[in-house]
Amino acid sequence: MTDRAPLPPVPTTRQVPRWSELREVVQFRRPRLGRIARRLENALSVRDLREAARRTTPRAVFDYVDGAAEEEITAARNSAAYRRVTFRPDALRSVAEPDTSVELLGRRIAMPLVFAPTGYTRMMHHHGEAAVATVAQHVGVPYALSTVGSTSIEDVRAASPDGDLWFQLYYTADPEVNEDLLARAEAAGYSTILLTVDTTVSGMRLRDVVNGLTIPPTLTARTVLNMSKFPVWWFNKLTTGGMTFASLSGVPGNPTPAEVASMMFDPGLDLGSLDRLRKRWRGDLLVKGITTPASAREVMEHGADGVVVSNHGGRQLDRSAATLDVLPAIRSAVGQQAPVLIDGGVLHGQDVVAARALGADAVMIGRAYLYGLMAGGQDGVLRAYEILAEEYQRSIQLLGVRRSEDLSDRHVAFTAHASGDYPNVSV
Repeated sequence: MTDRAPLPPVPTTRQVPRWSELREVVQFRRPRLGRIARRLENALSVRDLREAARRTTPRAVFDYVDGAAEEEITAARNSAAYRRVTFRPDALRSVAEPDTSVELLGRRIAMPLVFAPTGYTRMMHHHGEAAVATVAQHVGVPYALSTVGSTSIEDVRAASPDGDLWFQLYYTADPEVNEDLLARAEAAGYSTILLTVDTTVSGMRLRDVVNGLTIPPTLTARTVLNMSKFPVWWFNKLTTGGMTFASLSGVPGNPTPAEVASMMFDPGLDLGSLDRLRKRWRGDLLVKGITTPASAREVMEHGADGVVVSNHGGRQLDRSAATLDVLPAIRSAVGQQAPVLIDGGVLHGQDVVAARALGADAVMIGRAYLYGLMAGGQDGVLRAYEILAEEYQRSIQLLGVRRSEDLSDRHVAFTAHASGDYPNVSV
């Protein structure tokens, strides 16, 4: 290098900053009053809500939500499938005034999302199913109440007088029980029945067995000791009524919880059961628990209006396919007009984008809002929805998509399964 003269110093003029100038570049966030409000404000993702739920809820209760069957392989596959999606954005598309809404079963909803049915919801937080239904009505999406929910059909309707309520049905071998549940859902104005078909027997959820969170409970000393560390949770449980299968409280013979649980898992469930339900129910009927194209075609031929691609969040048959992996083939099997929903592993707004682009009309979320419920009750459910909705809207705009209805498979590249993970699902 040749010798060069040194550069002259950069002239700099300094001044004492005025407060008005500092205020433009330094914004101080106003502190939120209340521990729960601060906790929810600091949660920027559903995974943050999960961590908050883990810190504020007894381990046995958290594990009930977070866990899955056997070795939890299917649950892991559900989540991993969404990580194999690559987005392909359109350039130079106006995304001003985005429209996240979609039409589902003839009704307009705020985004392609439904709050899924979950059992024992008041165990997670005393606000329970009523809080979820209230939030669903508030934001404009459907909510499905579980047959084994801890709030009754009628009380959920009271909490959501104008909401689009669905009822998840375990179709039992007892016609009287079935008729009672259907008649009450009908009288309360529930629009849709979700027939769950992947629970002929109960899955083995090892975390629950270890924690003693079985029916009936067999709590271990370690579980009780851990629960004692959460006095607020205990106080709320002891002062807000007992934990029951609220919609089944009037079942003849006053069966025990164990007998009720046994009733819900019917090994005799078959296509004839679907035929009888279709003949009885005049509203919309979706079959939940479909993971193969052949099963999807079959239930449609027997009168279902649509299907939910679901493996019960990995909580029933372990080592089954991830729901996102089989979604495109199931969509192809039932055609473009039939409603197809999907659940399992949805924890981010971009997961909703991926599912919608690959053929789902909407996703169903369970764990995502339960993490919010455990972290902050009704406000936590709302926070979970807000996070997902913000992520979803931002993502479709970055994809160059203004409307949910314009998302398609051209916006994604997807590897159906990792090499060596599991074999192709037969079409």
